[in-house]
Amino acid sequence: MAAAWGLSLTAAALRAVTPWPRGSRLLAASRRRRALREVSSSPEAGEGQIHLTDSCVRRLLEITEGSEFLRLEVEGGGCSGFQYKFSLDTVINPDDRQGEEGVFEQGGARVVVDSDSLAFVKGAQVDFSQELIRSSFQVLNNPQAQQGCSCGSSFSVKL
Repeated sequence: MAAAWGLSLTAAALRAVTPWPRGSRLLAASRRRRALREVSSSPEAGEGQIHLTDSCVRRLLEITEGSEFLRLEVEGGGCSGFQYKFSLDTVINPDDRQGEEGVFEQGGARVVVDSDSLAFVKGAQVDFSQELIRSSFQVLNNPQAQQGCSCGSSFSVKL
């Protein structure tokens, strides 16, 4: 019991000496990322478009070479019924939407969506998020999604 009491005293002492900094770099980065997502949304673009955040464009320009692009697909699965799948690709398939719908380019970065998946993500925003536990592309603000899981990789569709 004395060891347990000593441990709780030590933890309390550490909390008193090293409180969570309110102006920490982690919190500031999170706030900047949230503000960037809000500013990056493009209301003048069409409803059938995919919007790319600035962080998404930057990351794609860093990792793609030549004719590579990011492919966004929706497939069955995940904890909410459907899940997003991201991959790098170089081939445009016959079922990929061409023209204004299906191939989305912004600042030299390209995202391609097949015709079946586009129905599930039109009007959504693609972002690149970098956190302590993971770095990944994510779909944000999907108007076709009713709800999603806490990690953001799966969603259920509005009926």
